[in-house]
Amino acid sequence: MDLETFRWLTGDEGGALLAAAADGRTDLRALPGADADRVAAALTQVDLRRHARAKLGDDAAVMWFTRDGLEQATRTRVATHRAARMAATGARTLVDLGCGVGGDLVAAARAGLTCVGVDLDPVRVAVAEANLAALGLPGAVAVADATGLDLSPFDVAFADPARRSGRGRSFRVEDWTPSWDFVEGLLGRDACVKAAPGLPHGLVPDGVEAEWVSEDGEVKEVALWGGHLATVRWRATVVAGAGLATLTDEDPASDEVRGVGGYLYEPDGAVIRAGLVTAVAATVAGGRVDPHLAYVTSDEDVRTPFARGYRVLEELPYREKQLRAALRERDVGALTVKKRGVDVVPEDLRRRLKLTGSVAATIVMTRVAGRGTALLVEPCGPRRQD
Repeated sequence: MDLETFRWLTGDEGGALLAAAADGRTDLRALPGADADRVAAALTQVDLRRHARAKLGDDAAVMWFTRDGLEQATRTRVATHRAARMAATGARTLVDLGCGVGGDLVAAARAGLTCVGVDLDPVRVAVAEANLAALGLPGAVAVADATGLDLSPFDVAFADPARRSGRGRSFRVEDWTPSWDFVEGLLGRDACVKAAPGLPHGLVPDGVEAEWVSEDGEVKEVALWGGHLATVRWRATVVAGAGLATLTDEDPASDEVRGVGGYLYEPDGAVIRAGLVTAVAATVAGGRVDPHLAYVTSDEDVRTPFARGYRVLEELPYREKQLRAALRERDVGALTVKKRGVDVVPEDLRRRLKLTGSVAATIVMTRVAGRGTALLVEPCGPRRQD
């Protein structure tokens, strides 16, 4: 979609075309001003709004998108958490260096920050401007090169670098735009940079806080906090339902390695990425089953937002033939296989076991003190949000 087409879509004729496309009308080319390109843009916009709902909730119904802009946009609850954290530091002004379609600008404006967004792409700038207007929020946007701006007037700088190469989406910092060198320099001041959750610990600059964030059990990003915004070295934040909880490297930790107790805990992905499994072990008054694996065990049933809990019913044979016999003896048919630290492909194992019983069950295939182990477990209740 080019800038001229987008400008037309936001006008009266474009609005009528968009409404007709959303209603599923088939005579779109007959509407005033409609041509093939404008009809295609309207249909694309309807499709993007439908897909955006999962990320952005009700706002998606009135927002504007480009396909790559939606892909890069932060989910609303995650952006809201980040903006609230910025506002809590006393920051009043924010510059978004590469604002895309404006999702983070929206969250920051709602948190009470005075926001300015810049981007190299005129279409994304126009989309971000339209989104602020559609949601009745203040803010300014402009076409500009983030790397050449004077940032001194702003309390906080935020950046979500594009992570693409000529081969498509990239997880190498060498392919970031703005560059990794720019990001490192930016983090020397009060700033926050959004990155992919697979960012290695070794790349996090000294004095910078890395916060891995998950939503509903799926790790979404790592936020790098620089300057006075950094309060710890490693943090895991879990967003679920209407709340969130956070765990840091300053929380109590347990390095104990012990045999399997009455309960097994699978830490949230953000906790694992942040290297805070030992903090979960302390939370549940337990220890790890193996010093190299992210499973924790305890004799206590603790509902924690940082891990999924399972009651251990019994240990089953680890060898496949004996395991099949044990599961058939228990009339198991539908089987959930969880695994960590062992060479098992759950889909292949289920197929080879050929279970036909009437009972649903969950097994955990892992190592306990270096030994392959199969555990029959049942999930505990929902995780508590503190």
